[in-house]
Amino acid sequence: MSKWIIFRADKGQPGSLERSFSHTGSLTKILAEHFNYSDRGIPEVGYRPPVFIQVEEAIDPQFPKGKTHWKKGDWEVVRVDVYTPEIPTPQGGDYDEIVICTCRYNPIDAPLKPMPERQVSVDSFGGDHSAFDLWRES
Repeated sequence: MSKWIIFRADKGQPGSLERSFSHTGSLTKILAEHFNYSDRGIPEVGYRPPVFIQVEEAIDPQFPKGKTHWKKGDWEVVRVDVYTPEIPTPQGGDYDEIVICTCRYNPIDAPLKPMPERQVSVDSFGGDHSAFDLWRES
């Protein structure tokens, strides 16, 4: 099932004048977005979107721009709204669900954790077995 998960700041939350789209500079309430093609559930109230960080001493030369660590973020989900297409189309839409997670700023002192070892699977290619096979052959 394909899901587009959008994390957005609730009304009146801090940072509203600092968050902008990089391509236009216009202000946004969007904190992050995730594309999920797995069967995992959607975020629930209390979930904290992760923050990904690069620690210079831990950089893998094979992935020099990759993030090396993560932690739970300071934004906490306080409401979840799910939207599904009203009329299914024969060719299928881009997403089976669009999930809007409204968040409030609630800072915590979360520990920094190393990223797990990278694993590439057919899920990394949205379930496209031929694209995954081409990648494995390269």
